[in-house]
Amino acid sequence: MSGHSKWATTHRQKEANDAKRGKIFTKMANIITVAVREKGGDPETNFALRMAIERARSVNMPKDNIERAIKKGTGELEGSQIEVLYYEGIGPANSQFIVKCLTDNKNRSASEVRHLFSKYGGSLGSVMWNFDQKGVIRILKEEAEKAKLNNEEVELELIDLGAEDIVKEEEGVVIYSPVSCLADLKKFFENKDVATESADIEYVPKNLQKVSEADKQKIENFIQDLQDSDDVSDYYNNVNI
Repeated sequence: MSGHSKWATTHRQKEANDAKRGKIFTKMANIITVAVREKGGDPETNFALRMAIERARSVNMPKDNIERAIKKGTGELEGSQIEVLYYEGIGPANSQFIVKCLTDNKNRSASEVRHLFSKYGGSLGSVMWNFDQKGVIRILKEEAEKAKLNNEEVELELIDLGAEDIVKEEEGVVIYSPVSCLADLKKFFENKDVATESADIEYVPKNLQKVSEADKQKIENFIQDLQDSDDVSDYYNNVNI
């Protein structure tokens, strides 16, 4: 399994300039609002909301913005209805992508995503067969050392909590688990005061695709355009970058 560019995505979000920060805040607000709408406004009982708030705080989203997004989810504040949409398609170099959108206009989102795939020589099409939903936790190298993730006993503890794969990468460690085990694994690190770079439900590819350096650049450009889209909340691919 691979981090498929997610480390870079998180870094870019945290280091965004002022011009892009407002767009990131809007995306984070939509994630929070949808999480509240689906499972309530209490972070103690709504794991998705707790993770969304943590993610928003990591990019320095103001507390008032977070509270407004929660109130929109509970209906205390009026706001446009946000829908969650998924698009599947073939990207540059026959790469496979699943694109998640949070939007108040599905026609606009569909047109935008279709245009981006077409711009890079791809098209919408079925690829979901090559992906499984997994709980995915990323921990930067420094925090992973604090958690003693090289220790066999710690790895066995994680496996007992549901970890299926513990992958050491250049930037840190990625832990894959069934979706049902994600909250317990996240709690394990919270109890050890170990910060996670991200903890979320993701579409993880069953089979990875190797690409040339030239194709890698095209894929990175495509990913950058996806991130710049107002409606795109997340993306998942099968490329071993």
